[in-house]
Amino acid sequence: MAARAYWQGQIRLALVSIPVEIFSATKSGARVQFNQIHEPTGKRVSYEKVVPGIGPVDRDDIIRGYEISKGNYVLLEDAELDAVKLESKKTLELVQFVDSCEIDPLYYEKPYYVVPKDDLAEEAFIVLRDALRQAKKVAIGQLAVRGGEKLVAIKPCGKGLLLETLRYADEVRAGHSFFTEIDDMTPPKELLDLATTLIDQKTAPFDAKEFTDRYGIALRELIEQKAKAKGGQLAIEDNGDAGGRGGSNVIDLMAALKKSVGKAASGKPATKSEGKAAAAKKPAAKKGAADKSATTPSRRRKSA
Repeated sequence: MAARAYWQGQIRLALVSIPVEIFSATKSGARVQFNQIHEPTGKRVSYEKVVPGIGPVDRDDIIRGYEISKGNYVLLEDAELDAVKLESKKTLELVQFVDSCEIDPLYYEKPYYVVPKDDLAEEAFIVLRDALRQAKKVAIGQLAVRGGEKLVAIKPCGKGLLLETLRYADEVRAGHSFFTEIDDMTPPKELLDLATTLIDQKTAPFDAKEFTDRYGIALRELIEQKAKAKGGQLAIEDNGDAGGRGGSNVIDLMAALKKSVGKAASGKPATKSEGKAAAAKKPAAKKGAADKSATTPSRRRKSA
């Protein structure tokens, strides 16, 4: 089935209008999703609208409300909400251009592909795409859709354009409030050099195909096994083994870094397949211990 456009309209740059279509760049069905089932009957659980002390209520008696204090709501009728909805404009005006590095990754929300609506729109579309690429800029605009307004950024993506919805400033928490208790200590130069060497040795171009959702794969395999199993028997039994996690060994940070650098530097650089094999063989307990060692020494120094 052909993909359904999320939005159709035109991108406008000054006096130039380009008819386009926007499609979601992500697939919601890629992840395993569960329903709640009533085990004795095998039927799906449904939910009723209920009011405490009253019980189930008619859907026609339900309106929306905004809580202004505990238990106190401002009630809003559908007509009132409709009155403040933005008209679903068919024009996305590009109002500003910025360097991509100026947009903090915290603001990026969801990606969409933008393509020309028809052959007549292609020339102007290509000019905009290549101009953005040549200028190394990202276009900013606001898209009115489904009664609301989304802040968006547009940049070249292969032969097309990529539109990403952005969070507004009041939707993002400031990070400094979470980081205030982190020590201001300067790490020893030798430790820093070892860590930097390890980073350099493991630096490679990012390729999403090199990574898989191991939990999602295991879930699908479990579902397939259960579907084939008879009598609803357990396909996988929990033997209480946590996979070696939670080990109590504390490894010295310097020794751990030296060992890591030595493994990465020994012989010729590992190929992708060799790297995967090594990662698969590496005991989880050592990883947990190494993680602990990254924090333990600094805490000792702090309390000393």
